[in-house]
Amino acid sequence: MGQKVNPVGFRLGNLYTWSSRWFAAKNNLFAEYLLEDQKIRKFLMEVLKAAGISKVEIERSFDKRIITIHVSRPGVAIGRGGTGLEQLKDALMKKFKITDSGKLDIKFEEVKSPDLDAYLVATNIADQLVRRIPFRRVMNQALERVKRSGAKGVRISLAGRLGGSEIARRETVKDGSIPLQTLRAQIDFAKIDAKVPRAGIVGVKVWINKGES
Repeated sequence: MGQKVNPVGFRLGNLYTWSSRWFAAKNNLFAEYLLEDQKIRKFLMEVLKAAGISKVEIERSFDKRIITIHVSRPGVAIGRGGTGLEQLKDALMKKFKITDSGKLDIKFEEVKSPDLDAYLVATNIADQLVRRIPFRRVMNQALERVKRSGAKGVRISLAGRLGGSEIARRETVKDGSIPLQTLRAQIDFAKIDAKVPRAGIVGVKVWINKGES
């Protein structure tokens, strides 16, 4: 069997940085911080799905949390006059029992090219599969959009009971080069599950080569 490594994790420290950046002074704090980060990400991914959320970065300094949210539609997330931002902050403080508003800082960063973000591309594919759109058309259209956005290479892989077939299988489309072993190549990768009616779970994987740094 092949020894597969996540392309983003393989490049941590070289091209990419960690999505959680903090230091746990005591051993028991590490597990607490890690679990809270996971819950914050899960909560934000659900609440801000309509805003095209791509990634959540969390920094901690002493007891202050700085959350940077990458979205393709920041106007939807922030809301008119910043009301959406205030509601989001209040919801986070209530859910995670943060008493002082000064200990929580939320920032939004716009994803300039949504078609070059592997997570957004994978989410779009999964949403279309849930709506029962033919999987080959979905894959080919996504491939064309990523190519038009200027990617050096793209690969899309679906696995499961595609098209409602009785036997699960894997289908892959590829264009350009995806040099997984070249550390200077900016490879963006995402893997999510699509819950397709009457077909169960279909796994969606997307690799995008943005060129060399």
